[in-house]
Amino acid sequence: MTPEALARVHSAAFVAERAWTAQEFAALLASPHVQVFTHPAGFALTRTVVGESELLTLAVDPAHQRQGVGRHLIEEWIVSLAGRADTAFLEVASDNEAAQALYAALGFTAVARRPAYYARKNSAAADAIVMQRPLTLRQSQIQQPDR
Repeated sequence: MTPEALARVHSAAFVAERAWTAQEFAALLASPHVQVFTHPAGFALTRTVVGESELLTLAVDPAHQRQGVGRHLIEEWIVSLAGRADTAFLEVASDNEAAQALYAALGFTAVARRPAYYARKNSAAADAIVMQRPLTLRQSQIQQPDR
């Protein structure tokens, strides 16, 4: 998808928030750490650095929401992280119960809350729920002495 197409889908999916511009998407896509996962009805934009991967945004055209597109994009992102990251995280609006349920079903758990994080056009700002998912089992760095 082009930055313009990403901006169109994002604008349609986030009518209550300020949509990201094509220029903002172009700048993000220029980073070597950013990946975009696409589907004809949506996309997931992620950034992976030093063993952590963040979902920057997930947007699905409203006509295709609740049809598995978002799940498919998140699963594609998680699979792509094998050997590259041991933690995935994201932020989701506290009033977006459908997205929270999707992320929980995919193994993410809430770990923090950011008050009034998402500005709304015609209502009060919504909190952000920070969710995290471990991707690999971490091995202890402490070695037990031989006995």
